[in-house]
Amino acid sequence: MSLPLLSNQISIRKLFKASWVAIACTTLAAPVLADTYHMTSLEWPPYSGAKLDNQGASIAVAKAAFKAMGHDLVVEFFPWSRSVKMAQKDGSKYIGYFPEYFYETEDFHFSEVMGSGPLGFVEAKKMPISWEKVADIKNYKIGVVQDYVNTKELDDMIAKGEIKAEAVVSDDKNVLKVAGGRLDAAVIDSNVLDYLKLNSKPVRRVSKDVQMNKKLLVDKKLYVAFKNTKEGRAVAKIFNEGLKKIDIDAIMKENMKE
Repeated sequence: MSLPLLSNQISIRKLFKASWVAIACTTLAAPVLADTYHMTSLEWPPYSGAKLDNQGASIAVAKAAFKAMGHDLVVEFFPWSRSVKMAQKDGSKYIGYFPEYFYETEDFHFSEVMGSGPLGFVEAKKMPISWEKVADIKNYKIGVVQDYVNTKELDDMIAKGEIKAEAVVSDDKNVLKVAGGRLDAAVIDSNVLDYLKLNSKPVRRVSKDVQMNKKLLVDKKLYVAFKNTKEGRAVAKIFNEGLKKIDIDAIMKENMKE
């Protein structure tokens, strides 16, 4: 009586195993549903902007990287300080914000480099500033944009009061203050200045009066700042893999042209 029972048990086990194999194969064969990730950004043309083609060069790179991994990216635009806070907020749908310069923080996990921009000073053509090292800037009154990360050395000296700096909410306001003689210079990305000269009516009116200082602070690397959580770090890993599959420089160049 025991043999038929054993035989039946073996048959049941084989059937059970075969069923699991079939389920596993079906699962592997099924297409992976794409996730849609949400991030925040700011109006910072030509890198980012709601009305720009492809929403700007940096947004185009980020979307291409996610697309290469089978995912979608939705970007919403806010003033810079709010953009950072929205991405940082626990429970928000936003997994990060960008484009950002790297800085030391426990709140965000930075991606691999997703582009770069030449950071320097806009100055008045009639009164260019002269400097060799950042400490020389203490001789001038400069403008910065509120909550923007510049360079560690410059930001540290401003924080200590060693360099006189005024903060405004946007780059165009700094350009106008330089043109009007209210600032000796202001920190700005040269691509941003070029864009403003062509597309901002107020800046266009003073475009002949201002220029980039011949010496750059740095060719600043751009990143995505992901939430420093398990989910954020996992999405950053996906994004970094996507960056390897695309031509970042070509996408940046094409969208700068646009």
